[in-house]
Amino acid sequence: MAASKPVEPQSGTGLPRWQLALLVGTPLVLGVGAVYLWNRRRTKETRGKESGERKTPEGSASPVQGQDGVARANREQENASPLDRAQSAKNKGNKYFKAGKYENAIQCYTEAIALCPTDQKADLATFYQNRAAAYEQQMKWTEVVQDCCQAVELNPRYVKALFRRAKALEKLDNKKECLEDVTAVCILEAFQNQQSMLLADKVLKQLGKEKAKEKYKNREPMMPSPQFIKSYFSSFTDDIISQPLQKGEKKDEDKDKEGEAAEVTESSGYLKAKQYMEEENYDKIISECTKEIESGGRYTAEALLLRATFYLLIGNATAAQPDLDRVINMQDANVKLRANALIKRGSMYMQQQQPLLSTQDFNMAADIDTRNPDVYHHRGQLKILLDQVDEAVGDFDECILLRPDSALAQAQKCFALYRQAYTGNNPSQVQIAMDGFEDVIRRFPKCAEGYALYAQALTDQQQFGKADEMYDKCIELEPDNATTYVHKGLLQLQWKQDLDLGLELISKAIEIDNKCDFAYETMGTIEVQRGNLDKAIEMFNKAINLAKSEMEMAHLYSLCDAAYAQTEVARKYGLKPPTL
Repeated sequence: MAASKPVEPQSGTGLPRWQLALLVGTPLVLGVGAVYLWNRRRTKETRGKESGERKTPEGSASPVQGQDGVARANREQENASPLDRAQSAKNKGNKYFKAGKYENAIQCYTEAIALCPTDQKADLATFYQNRAAAYEQQMKWTEVVQDCCQAVELNPRYVKALFRRAKALEKLDNKKECLEDVTAVCILEAFQNQQSMLLADKVLKQLGKEKAKEKYKNREPMMPSPQFIKSYFSSFTDDIISQPLQKGEKKDEDKDKEGEAAEVTESSGYLKAKQYMEEENYDKIISECTKEIESGGRYTAEALLLRATFYLLIGNATAAQPDLDRVINMQDANVKLRANALIKRGSMYMQQQQPLLSTQDFNMAADIDTRNPDVYHHRGQLKILLDQVDEAVGDFDECILLRPDSALAQAQKCFALYRQAYTGNNPSQVQIAMDGFEDVIRRFPKCAEGYALYAQALTDQQQFGKADEMYDKCIELEPDNATTYVHKGLLQLQWKQDLDLGLELISKAIEIDNKCDFAYETMGTIEVQRGNLDKAIEMFNKAINLAKSEMEMAHLYSLCDAAYAQTEVARKYGLKPPTL
């Protein structure tokens, strides 16, 4: 069973979106997966104004006056109160603004600020905000920030000033404070304004990428849990390095125990590494493979591939790639070793968001080893991520043709067909896919993945009770698979709104596998929705330390930064989004 499966709770739950098992078993989240979601829609420009934009100053421009009107206005101005005179200056500034005479507008707004009584905070805030709008047109970002700060100090929930300051801060590359301002705007607007949510998402992505790049470069490699490693290797069926040791390969002392002392093999770091695999002593595998490679032993190609595989498992793609490259370029190596190296390098490229290179490697693997079911199985997973569902189904069919007993490919084919029918709103095809799941679990009752993927589909169809039964069957088959407990916990939230049971199951997942980054991420997401932002940040940071790819780490940093921004907004302005 793969280490994690796809999940897409019903819309409106606020829970995580599609997540697919791929590559080294890490969940790949399509899109940033952050707090802000929206539908991209644009409307035509209206006269002098773009939909959702905040360009113009506040207040009306003064009408055009004749000579008599000017004289009368001058007399009225002499008798007007300071506030009235300030408003008049502002209106004059608005007229200049609309005419594109921004320097004249700034002079008028400055006059309005000087005239306005200091106890008229709302009006004074408007004057500062208007002057900031004029500075914005001149691209004087520092002045924009300064005037918006004055406006927000006078009116802490002034949406126009907050958003204008956020845009200026972005221009000044102050992403942290930009995110805080735009988060406040999103909350004040109840997440209804597309423009502010677009900016929030953009900044979250940028922050996530920047932080992940630095963190991932200096991260300490970490071996995942034994269950994760076994789940990963179980996704390969035609893989030489994951097969058990043959009798002739076993170490002398083991053969003595089996009465096979006559069969003696040379000392080999690779064979020792294979023995450690069987013993689940994974920490010693890389060093033993290195001994085989440095000695130029007969298993050099196998050792390179096994070492690369464990580099990938600990999240060290930089070290893995040269080993994979060497195996792929060994023309005299076993073709199955080269094909397996291409599958793993292709999966690595996909994690690095290089789909063209990934596709090339999978296609090359299919060319050199046309009857290798693993090539088609893993390429099918790639095609799902690329939303090429028809091609994915074709690859799963080819895998099944070559290996009819491949329960995993059968289950994932059903899921691909289900996803296509569900997103295409095709009820008859949805039912065919659901019947397919029933057939898979009937024919392969020991395949936990079949039950897990069926549970995903049942959840979409609001068949929560049956989905719960499927997760229970998964747990019965694989009691040490933490991911299943996470999905079952999410189901309780969606089905029964049972927060306590949901959190209990996710906590159980962490108890079973304290390296399950998916559990920490999910716990953090729930804590955000509960309003427990400090706890959420703690969970996200734990997940960040366990992330197996830079892309996954960037996604987690986006979640963490979104939560931190909310803490700052709550502290500064007393603003909090709705909670569970």
